[in-house]
Amino acid sequence: MGDPLKKIRDCLIDLDEDCVVRFVKEALSSRLSATEIVLGPMSAAMEEIGRLYEEGEYFIAELIEAADIFKKVMGLLRERLREEASQLRGKRRCLKVVIGTVKGDIHDIGKTLVAVMLQAAGHEVIDLGVDVDAGKFIDAVVKYGAEVLGMSALLTSTAKYMKEVLNELEKRGLRSKVFVIIGGAATTPEFAEEIGADAWAKNAVEAVKILNELAEGRRDSWTGRK
Repeated sequence: MGDPLKKIRDCLIDLDEDCVVRFVKEALSSRLSATEIVLGPMSAAMEEIGRLYEEGEYFIAELIEAADIFKKVMGLLRERLREEASQLRGKRRCLKVVIGTVKGDIHDIGKTLVAVMLQAAGHEVIDLGVDVDAGKFIDAVVKYGAEVLGMSALLTSTAKYMKEVLNELEKRGLRSKVFVIIGGAATTPEFAEEIGADAWAKNAVEAVKILNELAEGRRDSWTGRK
C-alpha cells in the first residue's frame, strides 16, 4: 500500500478528497498521531499547493477546494487533536487569543490547527477565519480584550499584510498591550523580527508552547521574546 503519509500528501496536492480521507484513516489505524498527520503531509501538501498557486499553475478555485478537503479531514481528526493538545496543558492562566489568516489569503490549515490546539490547552480563542483585514483584527482585539493576536499566511504576497495590521495596532495605541505571534509557510523568524512581531511559530505545537510559556510569565517578559 505504501507510506500513508506520502499518499495523504500526494492525494491532497491532486485534490482527491476520497483518497485523502482513505489514507488519513489508514494512518490513524497505524497509530500515527493526528498532529503528525496535519503537521506532516497535510501541511507539506498545502505548501506545495501554495507554490503552484504563486507560479500560476493553480488558481483560487484549487485553493478553495484544498481548504474544503482539509476541513473534512479536520472533522475526522479534531477530537484526537484535542486529546494530544491537552497534554500540553500547564499550571497557568488562560489567555484570550484573536487569530486569523490575513487579508487576501484563504489558507486556514495552520490557523485552524493552532486555534483547535490552543483551545484544547485551555486558552480562549476567537477565530476570525480567513481573508481578515486590519480593521477586523483590531476591532476583535478591542471587543474581546485580547492579550494575543495571531496571524497566519501561506502566500508570500499576503504575508506582507501583517505589517499593516501591526501598524494599525500602533495607531490605535494597542501595540504594547498585545502579544503578536505569526506563522504560516510564507513566514520566517527573520520576517517576524523585520515587521516587529513578538514571536514566530513554525507549527501549531510550537505556537501552543510559546503561548503557554507566555501565560506563565508576566507582561514585561514579552519584550525580547524569540
